[in-house]
Amino acid sequence: MAVASAAAPAVNVFSFRDVRAAPDPVLEAGPVAHGPLPVPLVLDNGSFQARAGWACPGPDPGPEPRLQFRAVCARGRGGARGGAGPQVGNALGSLEPLRWMLRSPFDRNVPVNLELQELLLDYSFQHLGVSSQGCVDHPIVLTEAVCNPLYSRQMMSELLFECYGIPKVAYGIDSLFSFYHNKPKSLISSGLIISSGYQCTHILPVLEGRLDARNCKRINLGGSQAAVYLQRLLQLKYPGHLAAITLSRTEEILHEHSYIAEDYVEVLIVFPFPDFQNHAFEELQKWRCPDYYEDNVHKMQLPFSSKLLGSTLTSEEKQERRQQQLRRLQELNARRREEKLQLDQERLDRLLYVQELLEEGQMDQFHKALMELNMDSPEELQSYIQKLSSAVEQAKQKILQAEVNLEVDVVESKPEVPRALGGSELRELRLPEVTGSVWLCASFSQTPDLEQLEPSLEDVENINDFEPLFSEETPEVEKPVATVQPVFNLAAYHQLFVGTERIRAPEIIFQPSLIGEEQAGVAETLQYVLDRYPKDVQELLVQNVFLTGGNMMYPGMKGRIEKELLEMRPFQSSFQVQLASNPVLDAWYGARDWALDHLDDEDVWITRKEYEEKGGGYLKEHCASNVYVPIRLPKQASRSSEAQASGKGSGASGGGASEQA
Repeated sequence: MAVASAAAPAVNVFSFRDVRAAPDPVLEAGPVAHGPLPVPLVLDNGSFQARAGWACPGPDPGPEPRLQFRAVCARGRGGARGGAGPQVGNALGSLEPLRWMLRSPFDRNVPVNLELQELLLDYSFQHLGVSSQGCVDHPIVLTEAVCNPLYSRQMMSELLFECYGIPKVAYGIDSLFSFYHNKPKSLISSGLIISSGYQCTHILPVLEGRLDARNCKRINLGGSQAAVYLQRLLQLKYPGHLAAITLSRTEEILHEHSYIAEDYVEVLIVFPFPDFQNHAFEELQKWRCPDYYEDNVHKMQLPFSSKLLGSTLTSEEKQERRQQQLRRLQELNARRREEKLQLDQERLDRLLYVQELLEEGQMDQFHKALMELNMDSPEELQSYIQKLSSAVEQAKQKILQAEVNLEVDVVESKPEVPRALGGSELRELRLPEVTGSVWLCASFSQTPDLEQLEPSLEDVENINDFEPLFSEETPEVEKPVATVQPVFNLAAYHQLFVGTERIRAPEIIFQPSLIGEEQAGVAETLQYVLDRYPKDVQELLVQNVFLTGGNMMYPGMKGRIEKELLEMRPFQSSFQVQLASNPVLDAWYGARDWALDHLDDEDVWITRKEYEEKGGGYLKEHCASNVYVPIRLPKQASRSSEAQASGKGSGASGGGASEQA
């Protein structure tokens, strides 16, 4: 069975693309952006990806946004990547090396860091070719979060009007723009929008073309939490590839290999009629079947190098490796001998200098130097000079002899040894090449001093460390090579088998309890929103259930929503589920269509004058906007009325005092 599986071709093996973003070119606005009227700029300010482009009037407004980039920034360091400025979007290239440096202006899907938001806008205007000096002379259509806080809108308006000097701006919700793009023109429709993005999932009821903000609900789960959950599952499953399972790769698995199970949990349907059989429609039950698992598991191939596979070395290669190691050891010992010779020469020069002080008659300096050397008399100084001079001369001769022995040993030492050598014989054989001091002293029957023996003992210890290496080459200890060796499939070791993880990660928006979140899923929240309306309004809403957002692009999502509606709706009731034509880009397309349809409508644009009069939190409502809820502060009494009240109080107290008098 193992041989057959090894010979079989690889099935369902996918390689990671590890896409590296290319830097965006600086585009030119072109003549279409400089017509008689300023052309609006459309910015889809998403928490995962930002999209920017022109809303050009005419029969062909353009195929897609001209600029798409990740909504992240990284602060540059001095000298890094050729500059110290911040990197934005696609200029970052691969995100994984900079993952710990990435910053986002969003908290969930609400922009809160306006400094980083300014970097994103600068990047968009620069690469779109906006050449205005000091200001942006174009109206801007900008997407914002559902029920966006007034403080966030106020900061955004202040940034656009004060920093960029735009003439006017319009705010809208991305999912409502997508709904506007997919509905028939000039049709005021009602419906129920299910929008799931990178950070949040929203359920938005739309009645007669306007958002019913009181009954909107948000689930704090999206593609980001699914990617982190999938990364955690795979890292627990493959702890050996912990570093290779990056967030970018789990996002790739999530976007290209995951799907929504129509029946994730076990549901046993029992029919009371004998003509029908009982069925367990459960996706996990299918994965328990070995055949189904083999046919549907996706094997994700991690990058690896074939050089990691240990190959058997021949005896000649082993011999060459040992000789290289011996050569490195001998060179190390030669450097140590040279360093010791240099130190001895410096000590000898110091002693000769002290002796010159004695010969010149400088007795005070001589006795002071003699005390520093810890010597008692000039005779002791002369004895040390003689011993050190002879040691320096001998060391020079040893260095020359060691160089000659090194050349001879590289050529003749190893092949002439027919048997295994013991530790003592090995040390005796190598000592002339490593430390000449001990060998010469032994040959002339001289007793070396301690200073000469210390480096030699270090060399002997280093040779003892290499003694097992030298004994390996002897034929007595070599073991016969086995004729059959196990073959290690390195490619199979670097494969991630993604089975039930394909459905577990995206399932969290239906079952947040999988990751420990105490929230209701999409089905429960959908039922809760519908229950807040009368029966006739419920029937109207479910006739147009609209799915949009990047997290709604999983295969099987539409079927799962239909199944959930079938379970919660009354018997024989009808409903209709529609998926956006392009769940990712339809928000930008809808904002572009809306800008072209309302270009001359002053009732939907916020001008600079209105910003200065009514504040940054002011919003003009339209079919794709939030509901404007101004902040009503309690009225405070004016200073004049307070003064009058205080005057009356003082007069009354004075009158009482006069009456008492």
